[in-house]
Amino acid sequence: MINAARPATEPVLVLTTVPAGDHGDTIARALVDEHLAACVNVGSPMTSFYRWRGAVERDEERQLVIKTTRDRVPAIQARLAELHPYDVPEFLVIAVTGGSPAYLDWITASVEPDRLRPS
Repeated sequence: MINAARPATEPVLVLTTVPAGDHGDTIARALVDEHLAACVNVGSPMTSFYRWRGAVERDEERQLVIKTTRDRVPAIQARLAELHPYDVPEFLVIAVTGGSPAYLDWITASVEPDRLRPS
């Protein structure tokens, strides 16, 4: 949900994890190709421990760090629901409280829909 007190084009980070393997690359490419994210970092495989259906599980996963703007978050959440293999994928939105103005502007410009770009 978009917080009305914050600008829609405010940069945010979205975190999710995927199974080790190619899922992260597939999701990252789709989000960037579709201008939903300016950049997606796909981390190295890591070991995750978590509680699921009453048992403690251990799996190899990869962390995705998705750089986007607040107004693109609902579309990213919908796209992850289509692409993500987990029943309940991690989906955390983290506010960006500062950064290089040039980098933050690049994030905003990178997620503008193509129809808004000059030809």
